[in-house]
Amino acid sequence: MRPRTLVAAGLAAALLAGCAQSVDPIERLGKKAAQRVGSHGPVQADGRPYRHWGLTAPLPAPPRMPARAPVGRGGLPPVAKRVPTSDRVVFLTYDDGAEKDPRFVELVRELRLPVSMFLTDSVVGPGYGHFARLQSVGASIQNHTLDHPALRGLPYAGQRAEICGQQEKVRSRFGIRPRLFRPPYGTYDRTTLRAAADCGLSAVVLWSVSAQGERRGLRAGDIVSVTSAETTGPTLTERTTRLLREIQRRGLTVGRLEDYL
Repeated sequence: MRPRTLVAAGLAAALLAGCAQSVDPIERLGKKAAQRVGSHGPVQADGRPYRHWGLTAPLPAPPRMPARAPVGRGGLPPVAKRVPTSDRVVFLTYDDGAEKDPRFVELVRELRLPVSMFLTDSVVGPGYGHFARLQSVGASIQNHTLDHPALRGLPYAGQRAEICGQQEKVRSRFGIRPRLFRPPYGTYDRTTLRAAADCGLSAVVLWSVSAQGERRGLRAGDIVSVTSAETTGPTLTERTTRLLREIQRRGLTVGRLEDYL
């Protein structure tokens, strides 16, 4: 082989070696990144996102085919304060939409929490984008009226306007029509049930435990209301993780409310 040919061959080999060295670290980094990212977003390097949120183990998956609660009477939607079930599940619900904690979106995504958000249009204000992100990671969006009035005693037209108005608002924002309705302050009457039915809602949801109030132990079937807090208090994420640790301690898990009602 002539000297020029030898030099050219040597340069080509060096270039190929240099390219290989420049690609390998990226490939290695890609493999590491793939190991750190799950189908619902980034997780810890050990593949255990639950530890990041202070849990000792993953929350068990809820039953795939739960039994539904009884239907209402006389064409009116049933009112559920808790769910009559032997499944070891409780249900996490959030009202109004005042708190827009970005870490809460991460919590719902990483733990795949089936939370239910009951939104009030006048409270959410310009923050619907936050709840669209929550919906995209698995949260369900439900109805809590347009303006948060106490409904009991109001005429039918007023109650219907509040409930149906929020149905339309949610439909325009999220492309869905809610199935569940929570009356503000938990107050309602037969007119509320009639208006809810006429607006296409299938159940009226109250709660059996308030995460900020009642201190009794959680039981299977409890509907938990995680109430709004003062801006100086624990964040929504902090209050939820504290609640999740209590749920885990009692051998329970979080179920999807819409599967039971």
